[in-house]
Amino acid sequence: MSTNQTTSRSQSIAHVMMAACLGVMAVAVFFNVVLRYGFGSGIAASEELSRLLFVWMVFIGATAAYPAGEHMAFTSFVAGLRHHPKTLQALTILIRALVILSCLMLGRGAWQQVEVGLSSNSVVLGYPNWLLPLPVLLSSLAIGLMALKELIQNKPMDFDHGVDVE
Repeated sequence: MSTNQTTSRSQSIAHVMMAACLGVMAVAVFFNVVLRYGFGSGIAASEELSRLLFVWMVFIGATAAYPAGEHMAFTSFVAGLRHHPKTLQALTILIRALVILSCLMLGRGAWQQVEVGLSSNSVVLGYPNWLLPLPVLLSSLAIGLMALKELIQNKPMDFDHGVDVE
């Protein structure tokens, strides 16, 4: 299986997981609203479940967006450097190093939160609290490894995203 097929398959899996999170959240919140306003009672677990799924959905999406080049880019700034390949290459190295550093800091903080959550459970559903910061840890690890691989391979950055709004 080629790298593009693997990336495409990973993207598809991530999209399905995000859709599942969004679907469950929508159903849970919808029924909670109907029960609360229609019958005067609600589902206590709805808020907690939605919060957990939202965090997972956001970080699955962030991880899937990195290899696709869909994170925020400052293409206007870089557009002026197109005729300076050495500067562009140095900027690419700096950006990837900063991404790796950010992932290390984010991952360290997430790990600390995972450790804190090992000894407690959520109030309503009773799931282990380490499940809430876990997607942050996994996302920072995955993005950091992807950026490190690109840095080692000296892969040029795609600054031309074809986006009109910057």
